[in-house]
Amino acid sequence: MLFSSNVFLFAFLPSILLIYYICPRALRNPVLLLWSLVFYGWGEPVYLFLMIGTILLNYVFGLQIHKCQARQKSAKLPLVLGVIANLLILGFFKYAGFFVDQLKAILPFMSGVETPEISLPIGISFYVFQSMSYVIDVYRNDAPVQKNPLTFGTYVTLFPQLIAGPIVRYSDVALQMDHRKENISQFASGVQLFIVGLGKKMLLANPMGSLWDMLRAYEGSPAAWVGILAYTMQIYFDFSGYSDMARGLGRMFGFEFLENFNYPYIASTITDFWRRWHISLSTWFKEYVYIPLGGNRRGLPRQIVNLLVVWALTGFWHGASWNFLLWGLYYAVLLIMEKMFLLKLLKKLPKVIGHVYSIFAFMMGWALFFFEDMSQLGNFFGQLFSFSGSATPALQLILGFLPMILIGIVAATPLLKTLTAKWENAPVVRYGKLALCAVVLMLCVASLVSSSYNPFIYFRF
Repeated sequence: MLFSSNVFLFAFLPSILLIYYICPRALRNPVLLLWSLVFYGWGEPVYLFLMIGTILLNYVFGLQIHKCQARQKSAKLPLVLGVIANLLILGFFKYAGFFVDQLKAILPFMSGVETPEISLPIGISFYVFQSMSYVIDVYRNDAPVQKNPLTFGTYVTLFPQLIAGPIVRYSDVALQMDHRKENISQFASGVQLFIVGLGKKMLLANPMGSLWDMLRAYEGSPAAWVGILAYTMQIYFDFSGYSDMARGLGRMFGFEFLENFNYPYIASTITDFWRRWHISLSTWFKEYVYIPLGGNRRGLPRQIVNLLVVWALTGFWHGASWNFLLWGLYYAVLLIMEKMFLLKLLKKLPKVIGHVYSIFAFMMGWALFFFEDMSQLGNFFGQLFSFSGSATPALQLILGFLPMILIGIVAATPLLKTLTAKWENAPVVRYGKLALCAVVLMLCVASLVSSSYNPFIYFRF
């Protein structure tokens, strides 16, 4: 089920809100658990058993870790087994076919082996990482063990962030699971944030995606450059729009999820970009991989190795394809260069140069991210730097989308937020925001009526 669908907006969401708020507080977590399972099972009921199994598995490992610690025994064994079990679940469904194909390519005797066709459960990368964060947080005493299996199940399946994040670490919401206090102000801000996210998806990401799809049919540098700019905006508004909707829905039910995007396209370095983009994923790898490996505490050579490992894993987390690994290593190289000398150099130069460098770097990164076929990727880079013209229809298409492109560029910056910050409490601004949200909602509903199935990009990760 999609947030950007009539079924969700006019049936699922009103129903769960009504039932949730008329229920006694003690029943609200079970209600959320049940409806979250309905939400997930709407499109893939067969994988409900996998999710329930993952919940029970991590619930038991959490209890075992707590029991060992209470008896002052080492809890490393249940921790290691818990992490391995989660990685095996993720690895089987996400990477089994990929690894069989690679083995067939290098081992002749495996040429007759059929590649397993395993469909990827939606959201598995997110809920497995969340489950692992629980096991690790309990081991570290960063969060209390959850002894109520229904409450733990609610945490794992919580539908606002179940499908595409943000990755909510257990330590960040442990207190909220049992002691949150819903209020009207929080609910209202959640509705507003949800509408903002819906607008990003329907009114900005989808048109930019259409432009990118159409421009790939044309040759020439202008079509390639404007096309990758469109994809750059599509993936930002699509993913940050989902995150805004998830955070908004969370507020409607009394949860506060951490921000997942902070205007990443205004970054002046790639280091800064990754502090602003998909913050929950970057934080997860930092807390559970980079720091345990030694982080930057063991000298530059070890730090370089740690960065290569973390970013190879980050790339591979996105999918079983070589382009994702290449994408991760591409950012590892840029970050290593910045740590070694580039940050010092950029600080000495005008800030605009840092912005131009960052924009160029992440646009090239999105090309690596999009093209899974290496020959298509090579052809696209050839178009970018061929400096050849594009056909007249492509130029006409670009001109037709120019107002939307300019709106997208402005919307990807905090310009409007900055301009209205001084008068945030002024009636004209407050009522203006309400009116704008109403207009955005109407436009989104109108768009939904005429649009076809349009899943979020990160659904496939």
